[in-house]
Amino acid sequence: MDKSGKKNNLFMKIGIDISQIVYEGTGVANYVRNLVREILKKDTANNYILFGASLRKQESFYLYYNSLHCDRNRVILKTIPIPPTILAFVWNTLHIVPIEWITGPLDVFISSDWTQPPLGKARGITTVHDLAVFKHPESFDKKILVVQKRRLKRAKQECSAFLCDSKATQEDLVSLLHINRANTHLIYPGWTL
Repeated sequence: MDKSGKKNNLFMKIGIDISQIVYEGTGVANYVRNLVREILKKDTANNYILFGASLRKQESFYLYYNSLHCDRNRVILKTIPIPPTILAFVWNTLHIVPIEWITGPLDVFISSDWTQPPLGKARGITTVHDLAVFKHPESFDKKILVVQKRRLKRAKQECSAFLCDSKATQEDLVSLLHINRANTHLIYPGWTL
């Protein structure tokens, strides 16, 4: 509180899309689970809203949230029962319904591997694991190609920071998507046991 007795809002409100955790055993699910767990261990000051969207696997979000053993006043879970295909259409194709309509006001939003919501006032951050859809499109189902290319197009418009989990991905972001190198950040995945 400041001298007048008003609460200071010095801490950020950070949203993280955890929707990918429902795909048990995949690299992206493991990445998101561990990223969130490590962020919450290291940052005990800021407030977090963990956002999850799935029609049939809502329980996965609650099980994961309970496993975090976090301060429930500082870390909140918000879920919506929408399948990823519909969310990809609403966010990647139509690019409507800002994430803040679901989460409330945010300072930062870390988007997932599948969708890129429109942002209100929040600063956008996303992780890019690879750009194989651009380099080897023949290796992918057409649906995956379309969704990933749309998401990356939207991420380029919405995000000011791109987390790359390899030097090759960082170089591809600069050369293939023409992302400013200053907006790319090389952060190798590290797993804790």
